[in-house]
This record gives sequence, structure tokens and C-alpha cells, in this order.
Amino acid sequence: MQNRRRWMKLATAAIMAFWFGAAALPAPAAAAEKLTVFAAASLKDALDAANAAWTKESGKEAVTSYAASGALAKQIENAAPADIFISADLDWMDYVAKKNLIKADTRSNLLGNKIVLVAEKDRAKPVEINQGFDLAGLLGDGRLAMGEPKSVPAGKYGMAALEKLGVWKSVETKVAGAESVRAALALVSRGEAPFGIVYQTDAAADKGVAIVGTFPADSHPPIIYPIAILAESKNPDASAYLDFLKSDKAAAFFTAQGFTILK
Repeated sequence: MQNRRRWMKLATAAIMAFWFGAAALPAPAAAAEKLTVFAAASLKDALDAANAAWTKESGKEAVTSYAASGALAKQIENAAPADIFISADLDWMDYVAKKNLIKADTRSNLLGNKIVLVAEKDRAKPVEINQGFDLAGLLGDGRLAMGEPKSVPAGKYGMAALEKLGVWKSVETKVAGAESVRAALALVSRGEAPFGIVYQTDAAADKGVAIVGTFPADSHPPIIYPIAILAESKNPDASAYLDFLKSDKAAAFFTAQGFTILK
């Protein structure tokens, strides 16, 4: 009996020593906070490559959510947690700026782009895009794939160009408005629409389509991608990431996809 009591005391002492010792150990270091980026869908290929380079260089990780700029701006307005916003047009950046949702002194214009007419690769023939060109005749009974003209930047640019060229009214009822420029691109790539209006950079990213014409630069407002740190961001790496995207190293990833660098 005495041996049993002695064993129980020793066991209790050992357990207490373990717990007190464990309490004295330093807490594990908190995992590094990931940088969250909200970016226009058209940036995906180039920004994925830039993010991989950023991780390799800094040891930090940038997690990016891609969608139409308007959808991302609405998420930011509804307090979605993010650190960086890259819009495909000035309007949606202005939208969040007017609501004081960005750090105004971090805003700048990062990239430029072009809009093009694409067709399924196996059926692609050159189209001369000029004043009054017969886009409706080219479409026939088919649909014109493009970003939703009222909300998606690529769709807004496309509609502006078609209005300037005097052909919007002839194709307005044939438009298949997509939730993003990448969704519009997919409609053409899958053969569900004979033509589509997308960014030049998106066309380069999909081997299933071919560019059949480029819209004149003066037919639509300049295509500008602004970037800014969001007002609620507390991530200490946000400024360094912003600087990296403006660097020559990152510029190589963007120009490879057809973007122009704005500085």
C-alpha cells in the first residue's frame, strides 16, 4: 500500500513538473501574415508570375483574389479583408477612394493595355476595325462576347469603342455580357461566341483564340490599371510589395504578357 502511495505521489509530481515546464516554454512564433491582393481578372497570368518572384525574393507570400474590378470594389466596400487593390480602370479605384477605403498617398497608375477583337483560333480571319465596320454582319446569328458593359472595365472600354466607331447600336442586342473579361474570353475559346472583345493580354493567355483586329487607341478612354494599399491594411509588407510591383524585375512579367508600364 505504501509503495502504491509513493508511486502515485511520484507520478503526480512528474505530471506537475511537465505542465509547469511547458508553461515556461516560449510560445511558438506566429505564422507570418500573408499579403492579400484583390486584382482584376485580366492580371492573373502576369501577377501570378510576379507573386512567385516576390515570394522567392522576400520569403513572403501574396495571396491574390481575381475577379472583375467592380466585384472586388464592392467586396472592399463590404469590409472584405485585403491589403492591395489593383483595378482594371480608374472608375472603380475612384469608387473606393471616394469612400476613403484606400491610403490615397499610395495610389498610382501601374499598367496600360489594349482591347482587341478575338475569334476562335481555327476560324480566325483578319478584321479591319475602322469607322462603321460591319461587326453585325460578321456576327450573323452569333453573339459578341465581352465583359458586362455597365460594370466590367473591359466591357466598358469595348462599348465606348463601338460607340465611337458607330457600330454599337447594330450589335447591342447581340452582346453576351460576361461577369469578367476572362469569362468573355472563355466563351470565344469554347466556340460559344464567334467573336469577343477582350484585352490584348488576355488573348495572349489563351491558345484557343486569335486576335483578328485591334481597336484604335483613340476609340476609347486610355486603359489604365491603378494600384493602392487599402485603408484597413495593417500588413507591414504592403509597401514593400507595392514597390516590388513597380520595379524593373516585376515589369518583365507584365510586359511579357503585353501590358505597358506606366511610370
